[in-house]
Amino acid sequence: MMKHKTISLADQVFERLETDIISGKYKRGQVLTELSLTEDLGVSRTPIREAIQLLEQEQLIVLQPKGILVLGVTEKDLCDIYSIRVRIEGLAAAEAARHRDEDGLRALAEALSLQQFYVERNDVDHVQTMDNKFHETVYDMCGSSVLRATLLPLHRKVQKYRKISFQSNSRAGASYTEHKEIYDAIEAGNAELAEKLMTKHVGNAMDRLLRRG
Repeated sequence: MMKHKTISLADQVFERLETDIISGKYKRGQVLTELSLTEDLGVSRTPIREAIQLLEQEQLIVLQPKGILVLGVTEKDLCDIYSIRVRIEGLAAAEAARHRDEDGLRALAEALSLQQFYVERNDVDHVQTMDNKFHETVYDMCGSSVLRATLLPLHRKVQKYRKISFQSNSRAGASYTEHKEIYDAIEAGNAELAEKLMTKHVGNAMDRLLRRG
């Protein structure tokens, strides 16, 4: 059964800052301060400080005497992230097939259907949102908090680069087709095939991103 938890203010601040750093709103090398962040987000320093601790754990920032130095995601980080994902994300898909339930399958099917809808309309932002939902639902379904905690932040860190990939309608369509095959394997409870297809899917994404430009 998929579970949902209440998100604290600190978690909300963390997610907002994480998105702003990964998307490039805050550039690599930029120096932030607690005061500037409290003014930008309209919250007190307590949730800002908690969020900063989480961002430092994710190695998106580093604390220095002069302030909060933004690290972001480098090209080397991108290669490392995909090298890790291509090795373990298939395992998450296999476990999702073994632990599948009606709620999880329904959420996957919904993300898949909406992804197709937005691909046909060349709506890049919503295609990426549904792609995110598909992968994150697989993480939720796998039954392993360790796998989920490992894969979720890695998947989020590459969203800026993945958006560039989705600007190609042919790539967006190919991603949908690969997701459909993964869904069919999970629905059928075929863990071996689900693992194989997910590994291939992440490998394809890595190849495309590293060849871009």
